[in-house]
Amino acid sequence: MAANHGKKLMLVTMAGLIWIQPVVSLGPFSGNASTAHAAAEQTVKLSDDIITSGARLVKYQYTTTRSGKQVKVLTDVIEVDLTNPYVQLDVMTGKGGQLTTRQTVQGMTNDTGAVAGVNGDFFPMSGQGVAMGGAVSQGTVVTSPSQLEGMYAFAVTNDGTPMIDRFEFNGTVFAADGSTFPLSGINQEAYRTEPDKGYSHVNKMYIYTSAWKSETRPADSSTTPTEVLVLNGIVQQISVKSAIPGPVPADGYILRAHGQAADYIASHLSVGQQIDTNYELRSLASGQEINPANLKMMIGGHTLLVDQGKASQFTRPTTSISGSSAVARTAVGYSKDGKTAYIITAEKNNNSSGLTLSELQKFMTSIGVWKGLNLDGGGSTTMATRPLAETSTTLTFTTSNGSAGQRAVANGLGVFSTAPQGTLKGLKVSGPSTLLIGQTASYSLKGYDTYYNPVDASGIQASWKSDNGNVTWTGDGFKAVKSGKSQITAVSGDAKNSMNVTVLGGSDLDSLSAGISSAPLEAGTSVSVAVTATLKNGSTVTVPAEAVKWEMTGMKASVKDGVLSVQSVNAGTKVGYATPKYDGFSGTPIVFTTSSEQIWENFENTSYPVSFTGLPAEVKGTVAVVQGTDDRANSKVLKLDYDLTGGVGNKFGYAQLNGTTGKEIPKDSTKMTIDVLGDSSLNWLRAEFVDADGKSVYVDLTKQIDFTGWRTLTVDLTASAMKYPAKLKRLYVVNLEEGQDERALTGSVSFDNIRFTAPATDGGGTSLPSANAVMTIGQKTMLVNGQKKNMDVAPLLKNNTTYIPVKYVLDSFGGSATWNNTAKKITVTRETTVLELTVNKKEFILNGSKKQADVSPIIVDSRTLVPLRLVSEQLGIIVKWDKKTKSITLES
Repeated sequence: MAANHGKKLMLVTMAGLIWIQPVVSLGPFSGNASTAHAAAEQTVKLSDDIITSGARLVKYQYTTTRSGKQVKVLTDVIEVDLTNPYVQLDVMTGKGGQLTTRQTVQGMTNDTGAVAGVNGDFFPMSGQGVAMGGAVSQGTVVTSPSQLEGMYAFAVTNDGTPMIDRFEFNGTVFAADGSTFPLSGINQEAYRTEPDKGYSHVNKMYIYTSAWKSETRPADSSTTPTEVLVLNGIVQQISVKSAIPGPVPADGYILRAHGQAADYIASHLSVGQQIDTNYELRSLASGQEINPANLKMMIGGHTLLVDQGKASQFTRPTTSISGSSAVARTAVGYSKDGKTAYIITAEKNNNSSGLTLSELQKFMTSIGVWKGLNLDGGGSTTMATRPLAETSTTLTFTTSNGSAGQRAVANGLGVFSTAPQGTLKGLKVSGPSTLLIGQTASYSLKGYDTYYNPVDASGIQASWKSDNGNVTWTGDGFKAVKSGKSQITAVSGDAKNSMNVTVLGGSDLDSLSAGISSAPLEAGTSVSVAVTATLKNGSTVTVPAEAVKWEMTGMKASVKDGVLSVQSVNAGTKVGYATPKYDGFSGTPIVFTTSSEQIWENFENTSYPVSFTGLPAEVKGTVAVVQGTDDRANSKVLKLDYDLTGGVGNKFGYAQLNGTTGKEIPKDSTKMTIDVLGDSSLNWLRAEFVDADGKSVYVDLTKQIDFTGWRTLTVDLTASAMKYPAKLKRLYVVNLEEGQDERALTGSVSFDNIRFTAPATDGGGTSLPSANAVMTIGQKTMLVNGQKKNMDVAPLLKNNTTYIPVKYVLDSFGGSATWNNTAKKITVTRETTVLELTVNKKEFILNGSKKQADVSPIIVDSRTLVPLRLVSEQLGIIVKWDKKTKSITLES
């Protein structure tokens, strides 16, 4: 079959995008960085850490001028000592070392045991996952170089000599009859050759080894293959004009031919005959022939960047790899004496803007690169390194993919330690660097040997201590006692290591919440209160129960094991509060109000659809609103019939309410009650809600349906920390795979009278007084609904801000205030609003979240005055100012 000459494009990938460009004849392209910017560059070393014997991670900040502005870019360099016998470089390929698979750099390093690695060669994003350049691992050719102009590769010989050059592949097939035919490559995808723009597999013969995982060799080649299976040098099978089915066997290879190459096979090869192959690489610069067996490794790249210690001309167009744009970059090079290899990345993330290729050239020369080339960049740029004393690698920096995480790539360049086990050299303390008051955390001890490789620390006996009383050693870990910084230290013999730990205080918090906003105001109420803090850095942490102090208003209540229980309600109280406090920081109060149980659904007049779905797909069943039986004969119920006999694994039978959207439940529901007709199936019965964030919330109705007849089930919804508005999406039975034969696979359950307990009104169940109050600057009297009231301090006008004694506002409009003389704080509570103000501080706390004001409370004549407009606006009171009379009118 002739090649399809309709294809005229080549795909080159970088930074998560695909550029489609014509294949053109290539010549030298100017890339001299010296003309890019007028301003001088600066390279500053930020850190220098040992990875293993012979390899270290050096972080830099590179400063350049871009578009007239100074830009600082973070770069990461792995320096490898090529003279060190205990470290070596090698190619990492996809998953399991196989082509046509892709894997993240971190995945490849951990799978291969590498101590560090970066992404490698360019590859077509829409292809099968094979690098465009050549790759050699421990003398074995993984892929041969493609016939593309200006593409360089990095290699290291068996004696540790690095080289960067353009290479071509030369190979020959020897038949038993003495004839030969040229081999064009090993394990290559289909591509357009340069400069002739030909099709790579037309009239050509290629070898595919077991390193090629895909059963398609290759895809989209525009040719029909003739394939030959060879095992142990003997032809086993010849498939004319069709591929041999299945993968390449581990102990053989497949010759893949087309056109003239296929004709050669038909004329010169037959099953049972001996066949031989020979191939080598040749330097296009020197013409020197290179036996792959003499190479430790080789990995392909793109354009040459640095030559003779200077920025080189680009050897290939760089438009397709955004050469003039500042993006993430990956490069590799070596020093003038050939003793050091540099593996380089430039970060593109929230902390760093990436580099253009010209900027990358300048950075490389600044750190001593004598010759270097660029590897794949953009979204592919990833570096993983193994921290000292750890057993696996971690990401060295956040990739430009951000939340999308690491990109799976075709191959990578890995750093490997070949050192023997050494003796213990040092220790490393691992554990959380931040603690909350009351929290006890465990810390582990890890060790590294004389070659800076991890050692088993399980037998190391160490003593632990802290340099102050902020944390104390309990025998099993360190317990945070009070806010502040501490240094904890582990000592074992002559080895010791320290770690800085910060105990977070109230000043480190931005908000504090108990997970629920309301609860029933009645003795006997019990609600789950898992307190969560949002820190200033945006992270969220769960606050240990013992670190939380609770302030109860209007009721007597206690908290134990994360559950708040109301013992009694104060006489005349209509609204109660439970406010969590952490190190003086007041959180969002739980508002306790009159609640009622509401019938949400009794299925008498259901106007929305109900339906059955099952998992796996083989699960069958029906859902319908039907007439009840026995004592429910006069009412309708929701009936779920299920058949879980089909499929394997965990099995689910769902009664879906209102299609896939569900039906909204009362706001701030604290409890759900439902009547269930059981079938003694011992299956698990659950409800699924969808909250305001679209998150599914699962609630157990009963772990086992171990009853027949109707039973009323009540469940606590506060433990789920559901965000409202929320919807009940479905009721369902579950039969888990484990112990499945002990439960019934078929059955029927029915539901009736679904009720929710929720606050009686959105306003908290009370009616705040409506009032009209008038105050006048400098006067100790006020008018409330036309009646004169005395005050012990007059309103004050200072720096265009009106200050008032808030007590008299609350007396008129409802609410209360408490004063903490030690902390100089006043806490104002009005129905569902809690406002905490501190004298001489503009920062205040509203319902558990920090806010910033323009002014702060003040003390005048031993009385605390608060900014009128700040307080009134937060409490929902309307303020009017009369400039002539200097009077303030408050209305609600």
